[in-house]
Amino acid sequence: MFVKKKLFISIVMLICALALVGCSEKSDNSNNNDSSSSKPGGSLNVAYPAQPTSLDPHLTTANATRDPARHIFETLVTLNSKFEVTPMLAESYEVSKDRKKVTFILRKGVKFHNGKEMKAEDVIASMTKWQEGAVAKANLGNSKWEAKDEYTVILHVETPSIVLLPVLAEVGQFAAIMPKEVIESADTSGITEYIGTGPFKFVEWKQNQYVHLKKFDDYQASSQPADGLAGKKEALVDDIYFHFVTDNSTRVAGMISGEYDLSVMMPWDAAPQFKNVPSLETIQAPLGIHTLIFNKQNGFLKNVKARQAVNLAIDKKEVLTAAVTDGYFRLDPGYMLKEQGLWYTDAGKDIYEAKDTEKAKQLLKEAGYNGEELRILTSRDYSQHYNSAVAVQQQLQKIGLNVKLDVVDWSTLLDRRNKPDQWEMFFTSWPVSSTPLQYPFLDSRAKFAGWTNNPEIDKLLDQIKAQSSQDKAKETFNELQKVIWEDMPVVNIGVYDSISVKADKVKGYQEFLGPVLWNTTAKE
Repeated sequence: MFVKKKLFISIVMLICALALVGCSEKSDNSNNNDSSSSKPGGSLNVAYPAQPTSLDPHLTTANATRDPARHIFETLVTLNSKFEVTPMLAESYEVSKDRKKVTFILRKGVKFHNGKEMKAEDVIASMTKWQEGAVAKANLGNSKWEAKDEYTVILHVETPSIVLLPVLAEVGQFAAIMPKEVIESADTSGITEYIGTGPFKFVEWKQNQYVHLKKFDDYQASSQPADGLAGKKEALVDDIYFHFVTDNSTRVAGMISGEYDLSVMMPWDAAPQFKNVPSLETIQAPLGIHTLIFNKQNGFLKNVKARQAVNLAIDKKEVLTAAVTDGYFRLDPGYMLKEQGLWYTDAGKDIYEAKDTEKAKQLLKEAGYNGEELRILTSRDYSQHYNSAVAVQQQLQKIGLNVKLDVVDWSTLLDRRNKPDQWEMFFTSWPVSSTPLQYPFLDSRAKFAGWTNNPEIDKLLDQIKAQSSQDKAKETFNELQKVIWEDMPVVNIGVYDSISVKADKVKGYQEFLGPVLWNTTAKE
């Protein structure tokens, strides 16, 4: 049965806490400028629902890595609140007329947490390592980095790409800049020292308890106004603790008692309870898309008819209701949010809305189904994933599929999903991205779990990159989304929101593609 959606029982986590700027249900008139004039100090205690497998942002798209790491590390460019690419560690950048070369002028005087000044050699080493990851590999290919001088770096690309700069600014598996020496000492499991240029420095990771960050006194802030992830950052608390509190009832009780100052990814049904606590504020924000990933390398679901049958059997409203309850989702075939007008399309709506169990049974027959066991890999650490898996298991059993839930902890799931002989389906969610090309489950070159391998999808992805205008890129994406719904590498269930809760004493807090803890105070 479903994980019960009761305040002190629900075990919840949004894997993708990337969200648009939240809309507070109580007015918080503080902003970055207000908080920057506040007296800094004290600690900010964050109740976080999962422990990361690593704090190396080059390795994974996981939110549990991204959220602490974004306060330690920074990138050459980032995104403002309008999803526009904006310089961060770069003072400026220039794209050549043929769009095959991007020149970055680095900010001078930016220090790493070990006291070393950031220079071109560090950028080259960092970007070369980052480029080995799935997101970068799919979009940059064999691009080369060149140090023109100590403060000038040039990126040479093989083919022009309209999404090149957005990829460099992407927040999942992001292009963090680290000291050259840290990169050189890294092994296959990632870096061994967490040293960046961010407003907070790494202090301690106490396994199964917390990650502790401390204010970096020598941080060199941008002179531009704070905007989204761009502009001026100030560490206005002395310490940040990301407490790993996987039990949802403990997080809820901790917020009500005042043990924690902030908790992200809270249970949806708890929101009314928090409204009755005067010292707490709830924040709801569009999160991203909720997807069922298919294993297309091994097993029965390699067959497109089998995947189409699964889609026809799924009641998407029922799945989303099980996952997040009414009021916190919307049914939508788009792989980009409606709020992102530059990209949004409802192409494939007819396939998305279709539900036909008899046709699903016929497709299974045509695919040659013989009662094979199909495993849905899932974790109770993320209740929306687990509840979705339970709902889909029941729906697929109605068309005669032999479906088993393989329930593990989240770290084990991340490991197993990379092994094609250990699963057939799993649920995950994808946050708001600046472009649709950041989804690694589409591009065969990314080799993301599920192993999509469709030449037509790859071709359309490349065409989007090569377009010279946004309008043309959107037209091509419209065509691509149709192909996605026909080939069904994943099933997009719909869009859902996140809920965070903060204490009144926390001022200046924002959510933009995850929690933003700089320019935030936490003193009475």
